[in-house]
Order: sequence, then C-alpha cells, then structure tokens
Amino acid sequence: MGPLKFLIVTADDFGLHPAVNRAVEQAAGEGVLSAASLMVGAPAAPDAVRRARELPGLSVGLHIVLADGWSVLPQRSIPALVDGQGRFGNNMVRDGVRFFALPGVRRQLEAEIRAQFRAFAESGLPLDHVNAHKHFHLHPTLLEMLLRIGSEFGVPAVRLPREPAWVARRSGAIAGPAVAGLLCPWLAIMRRRLRAARIAHNDYVFGISDSGSMDEARLLEILAKLPDGVTEIYLHPAVQSGAAIAPSMAGYRHADELAALLSPRVRAAVSACGAATGGFRQSSAARPTERCAA
Repeated sequence: MGPLKFLIVTADDFGLHPAVNRAVEQAAGEGVLSAASLMVGAPAAPDAVRRARELPGLSVGLHIVLADGWSVLPQRSIPALVDGQGRFGNNMVRDGVRFFALPGVRRQLEAEIRAQFRAFAESGLPLDHVNAHKHFHLHPTLLEMLLRIGSEFGVPAVRLPREPAWVARRSGAIAGPAVAGLLCPWLAIMRRRLRAARIAHNDYVFGISDSGSMDEARLLEILAKLPDGVTEIYLHPAVQSGAAIAPSMAGYRHADELAALLSPRVRAAVSACGAATGGFRQSSAARPTERCAA
C-alpha cells in the first residue's frame, strides 16, 4: 500500500506561452511543482518540450485541447472543429452536443485526439498523465475516446476533476455547491470507467473553484486540510499575468500563482503535511470512495 497521503502539484497549459514555460521551469527547479500538462498544439509547445527535457524531476502529461485553443491537425482535416486559424471555439455546451450527436464530427474529433497523443509521443517525453483543457474529458463521449485512443499510447493516469465541496462552500455563493452537486453523477461515471480501464487517477483535485487565483493563501489553506489519498493541486503559473498569456485569461493572476509555488511558507507546509510528492506515475494506486466529497 502506498503512503496515506500523496500530493501532485501540477502546472496546466504548459506550452501555451513562453511566460508559462519559464514559470514551469522555475517552479520545478526552485519550488514545489512536480508535474505539468502540455498543450502539444500551442505556439510555445516546442520550447516547453525543450525545457522539460532538461528537468528530469518534472512529470509531464498531455493536456488535450478541444476548446479555446489550437489544434494539431490543419483546419482542412477537421473543418467541423476549428476556424481558419486552427482554433477551437469556446462554446462547450454546443460542442458537447455536437460531439455526442454527429458521427461526422466524432470522426474528426477522434482524428484530432489521436494526433495530439501522437505529437506527445513524438516529443520523446515519458507520458505521466492525461487530462483535458477546461475538464472537457468529463463529457462521456470524449472520455470514451480518450481511454480508447489513449490505450494505444500507454496512458497511465487521468485527472479526476473531483474537488471537495468545502472549497465551493467557502465562497458563500450558491452556484458553487449547486454545480458540484450536478457534477456528482458524471464524476461517478468517470470514476467507474477509469476503474474498469485500470487507469490510475487522483482521489481529489484542487484548483477548479479558484482557477486563476491559486495564490499563497489558497495553497496554505488547502495544504492545512489535505485529505488522505492521492490529491492533485493544479495551477496556471506564468511570469506575466492575465490577457498577456491568453485573451480568455484576462482575470488570471498567473504571477501570483508562480509566487505561491516558490513560497518558502508553501514549501514548509508541503513538508509538514506528511504527504509524499511526485507525479501520477509515482503516486500510489487511487483509492476512490463511493460518494461525492463532502
């Protein structure tokens, strides 16, 4: 049996922008970052791969992009998915219906997902985990494709976007707990599918409710309440903040998130919480429970 607590600290959107890549390199070398999720079709992906090769202690996974980002295949190959600049849209409700209902769209979707897996394999980096930008892999159609196509590339682990409900309740807003309740059945389906496919996953994740604002105070609060099992904390660090990284991230405090990863107080809290640390490959087998987190 693995340790009672295992902590994975991940940077998402690796490859999105040179400022993100520099932050990942710094946080892995000087801070508590242990993993990163690579956008293989993003403009700075080659730079990210180069840096990752020089960071043997950083576990790198595939951040599949099917919304608000760039494709790997050209627009002529997937015209139903991307615009003339090769970018996916950001209407995930509409696209989710299309992915489920339209066979022609699904064929293009499969081709793009396979191309992203292949691009990661061609990087030569060991594949630590897979997740999807904006947690789109919660969609049953996408999850089925991810697992089926991913089996060809040896996927070892997948992020389960299951955040403890106390995080949403903390803000005092009604919407957070309501959304968490609505997601509970989908998370249960996802957990069952991962179990059936013998794919490892985390028990809990932090970063959904505070996306873009995972500063030192947030990390210290989470580490003080770190649950048993495998926990992933994900952030969006960069040496610049907001729209300089991406138009859709105008309100993100990327630099504050980098500062949190470099914080001596956070490093001390990680040491004090009693968790082993690393990537998904180093984590113990996930121990999912039978109900949503309270």
